[in-house]
Amino acid sequence: MKITSVNVRKIEKEGSRMKGIASVLLDDCFAVHDIRIIEGDNGLFIAMPSRKTAAGGYRDIAHPINPETRTLFEEAILEAYKTAEE
Repeated sequence: MKITSVNVRKIEKEGSRMKGIASVLLDDCFAVHDIRIIEGDNGLFIAMPSRKTAAGGYRDIAHPINPETRTLFEEAILEAYKTAEE
């Protein structure tokens, strides 16, 4: 699997920890949209697209299965975030 494209839209909303939204294209044939870029206590991190459950919690719709793939996503998205225009 190869990340072939990353698009980031920066968001500047006062008081919000969300800093952007990303879309990732895998192998030029599968897209994952609405990956949130969040400012955490220890820096930026990504949150995969999720849906609210009937119990009031949240459940990821799509997500990496192992730490190596999560790191691949996070590095590609945060690099695109750093170079994205305001």
